[in-house]
Amino acid sequence: MAGIKALLLDIDGVLYEGENVVEGALDAVRILSGRFPVRFITNTTRKTHAMVHEKLRSMGFDVESGSIFTALDAAKSYLEQKDATAYLLLYRNVAGEFAEYLGEHPDYVVVADAYIDFTYENLNTAFRHLMDGSKLLAIAKNRYFKDKDGALSLDAGGFVALLEFAAQKEATILGKPSRNFFHLAAASMGVEPSEVLMVGDDIESDVLGAQRAGMKACQVKTGKFRPEDLQRGIEPDCLLDSIADLPGMLLE
Repeated sequence: MAGIKALLLDIDGVLYEGENVVEGALDAVRILSGRFPVRFITNTTRKTHAMVHEKLRSMGFDVESGSIFTALDAAKSYLEQKDATAYLLLYRNVAGEFAEYLGEHPDYVVVADAYIDFTYENLNTAFRHLMDGSKLLAIAKNRYFKDKDGALSLDAGGFVALLEFAAQKEATILGKPSRNFFHLAAASMGVEPSEVLMVGDDIESDVLGAQRAGMKACQVKTGKFRPEDLQRGIEPDCLLDSIADLPGMLLE
């Protein structure tokens, strides 16, 4: 694929599935990292940046912390730039990362995959803040993800849509498929979006999101991929069985 100078690699579903490394992924990442600048990106919001890095290292991926770019990182940067306060609808394991932004009358309601903390009480508190004037930020709006048991599980998207409907407000999306997210990741490698190939398992957030940001995008048939995804009118620039096939495609 001509003109590619850098790579964005989605993590969950591309490098590993649950607790299992995708076959050939370790070698693929080693080879690709030796030839291209790489950013490992994720919309995962149940893990902090440090937790994501530790999991990759524990699975055998030789990656530096600075090469990881998460949706939670983007959210923290956004709040910092705005000097804003927030009500957090986040999973308890990551909420502490945002403690400095808490406010009694928040500027924003921040929603991510809160998992077991998507309670009626928490959702209703978020709704009331929105009705009192807070703006709605969604760290991600994915519909579902492939869970540890191999089945699909609800992601944050449905809950974001619930709050949008109830409060009649549209969320600002900070993670994938936000154009700004992809552009920030490209800028961190010193390349233009047109010089980047995004590799992901989600045909909407990864493939279409990257294409709308001016990048090329490759769909892998691992993770949450389903054959019917290819019937949704979204055309990947390349289609691979797994990331293991990427070095051969790019370096042949």
